[in-house]
Amino acid sequence: MTSLPPPVELTDADEHAHPPGPERLWGESWYFDFANREGTLGGYVRLGLYPNLGVAWYWACLVGDGRPLVTVIDHDVALPRPGSLEVRAEGLWADHTVESPYDHMSLGCEAFAVAVDDPAEVYGDLRGDRVPFGLDLEWDTDGGVYPWIGTTRYEVPCTVHGEILVGDESIDFDGIGQRDHSWGVRDWWTLGWVWTAGGLDDGTRFHTTRIRLQGAEAFTPGYVQAPGGTPRQIDVCEAEEELGAHGFPTGGRIVCGDLDLAVTPLGFSPVHLVDHDGAAERHARFPRALCRFEATDGRSGVGWTEWNQPAGAPLSP
Repeated sequence: MTSLPPPVELTDADEHAHPPGPERLWGESWYFDFANREGTLGGYVRLGLYPNLGVAWYWACLVGDGRPLVTVIDHDVALPRPGSLEVRAEGLWADHTVESPYDHMSLGCEAFAVAVDDPAEVYGDLRGDRVPFGLDLEWDTDGGVYPWIGTTRYEVPCTVHGEILVGDESIDFDGIGQRDHSWGVRDWWTLGWVWTAGGLDDGTRFHTTRIRLQGAEAFTPGYVQAPGGTPRQIDVCEAEEELGAHGFPTGGRIVCGDLDLAVTPLGFSPVHLVDHDGAAERHARFPRALCRFEATDGRSGVGWTEWNQPAGAPLSP
């Protein structure tokens, strides 16, 4: 058996921003996923800092049963001041606060979002209804922290609660979620992957990522966390999916350690990624979906799955 690289060694300071490396595509990101336990409502936020490009990226969204996709996508936000994760742009304010390292984070967002009935509109002109959108949510660690093997990244299974505002609607939210934080060179336009995280109805939590890069040796970052336990490193990761229109998966299967899960997307919130590097232009599609998971032993649950699909790269191994 191939030995695994060691996990990242974390300190409290690693919850905050890091000094950037010299590479053009060095970046740092924080994800905040949330889903109610019924799978009828969910969303995510991503803050990405690209200091060598001079910008931050900000994404926030809400999907749900019988609801349009409500999304905020801004790739031209001013970088936050040193020591802060607060960002401002036209029609956008957001802050992300480490209340207690690895235990509790809070998030506030006030923005104008775009509401669309067809998520594929995100890959086009993204024209829809302008909707006031707000989040006041808190992520509390549920179990323990999982430091990735082989790279600077960690994942935290959480419970999530707070308030969501959409137009004149106020939603009291209570559910599960996942947050993660990574820093280093991230080339969306070369490297494909499938990332997933969720929770089952008995309290089991899980996460894994399947890297898709031609000729690269596979490795298996991820964990399974038993009810009341802490993350346990997995040794098996598999991912496959069936693709529909626009490259949106219609279903799939993920093996995460001893979990064999059927994956059913419930609501998509995709992003179209364009890299302008001189005269060259590269594209990647990034469908991300609130999903239901059905284990072969009868357990079920909810969470989020993402598929990074660089143009010209294989979509599955």
